[in-house]
Amino acid sequence: MSIFGVDKESAQVRFPPPLVFFGFLLIGRVINDWFGLNPAIPDIVRWVLGGGAILAGLVVIALALLRFRRSGNNPEPWKTDTVFVAEGIYRVTRNPMYLGMALVFFGISVAANCLGGLLMLPLALISIQLFVIRREEAWLSQRFGDTYEDYRRRVRRWI
Repeated sequence: MSIFGVDKESAQVRFPPPLVFFGFLLIGRVINDWFGLNPAIPDIVRWVLGGGAILAGLVVIALALLRFRRSGNNPEPWKTDTVFVAEGIYRVTRNPMYLGMALVFFGISVAANCLGGLLMLPLALISIQLFVIRREEAWLSQRFGDTYEDYRRRVRRWI
């Protein structure tokens, strides 16, 4: 059961993906502090690389949310999709919101000099793949049929 109201006509995602990323980031921070994983990366490199990734991630998320809002869809994966969205940023990646979240996660980890966070990023992505994307893709295939399957063959999942 979800902590949120899950529509019956939805991908049945039970937990908000941003909280999945945030949870893994916190675990990474704890691991980082516990084991003292602080690589010697110059501040300028950390801030430029980390800040750039955060900014890029926020832009990708904003473009995806804007496209969803313009189409009349709700971006929450536990809500019903009324329209199939394949324009804008969705022509480049099937999962721009999760790509953006991963970029923000990476950027925060780098800027904070948090190797533990970087080590947790693959686990966060695997969790999103197994517990969110699989459900979403099965639902979209069921809901939109050949239209979605053609899109899935044409457009990469991440980039």
